[in-house]
Amino acid sequence: MPQRKEEFINNEIYHITTRRIGDEILFENIDDYYRGIFSIYEFNNANPVAIQKRRRKIQEIKRKFRNGRGRASTAFVIPDERNKLVEILTFSFMPNHIHLLLRQLEDGGITKFMSKVQTGYAAYFKQKHEIKRKGYFFQGRFNSVRIETTEQLRTVFVYIHANPISLIEPKWKELGLKNIRKAKKYLIQYQYSSYPEYNGINREENKILNRNVFPEYFTDIKDHEDEINDWLNYNEQK
Repeated sequence: MPQRKEEFINNEIYHITTRRIGDEILFENIDDYYRGIFSIYEFNNANPVAIQKRRRKIQEIKRKFRNGRGRASTAFVIPDERNKLVEILTFSFMPNHIHLLLRQLEDGGITKFMSKVQTGYAAYFKQKHEIKRKGYFFQGRFNSVRIETTEQLRTVFVYIHANPISLIEPKWKELGLKNIRKAKKYLIQYQYSSYPEYNGINREENKILNRNVFPEYFTDIKDHEDEINDWLNYNEQK
């Protein structure tokens, strides 16, 4: 991955996006999504990570999903001994890219975290799918936008969680939503984002997210659902 010159500020929040080079598929099947989500938990650690030792845990998580007993953002209930690089506030995994809302905890934390996630996931994907082609796997440097206002935070929070709607209505942002009830239902059932957790589904102990950050910006964290609804209603076809 190319070296990054940008310096991130501790305790500031950033919207991070990363995608596979050439917009190729980043997650080909459910196992890839599991591995990607597991990676943002496991690699959020300033200490060395021996991810091979955690294969059994990955298999346990897969069984929970397939038996309908867990969701991506609530499956990690093992003792947390990490030295975290960032706080993960929201996430959404799409077929060819990832959205993350991160707050940096230590100098260089975001860069270190993204480097670990990208390097680790690329190695996994290439080995699993037998990709022999050399060169970069991700599309250059990851993109970042610093969140500077409460309004910007609200907008990005909703945007990340609403992103999966494009999988069922590809042009909804340009043409508007055809079926707002269907869109809401889809978001709640979408396993590869933090939306279900914020919507009150599966409130098990959660190790990926830090939801305690948001009371600083929202009067009530439940307000996020109103934010989502307002945004979807605004984009509904007339």
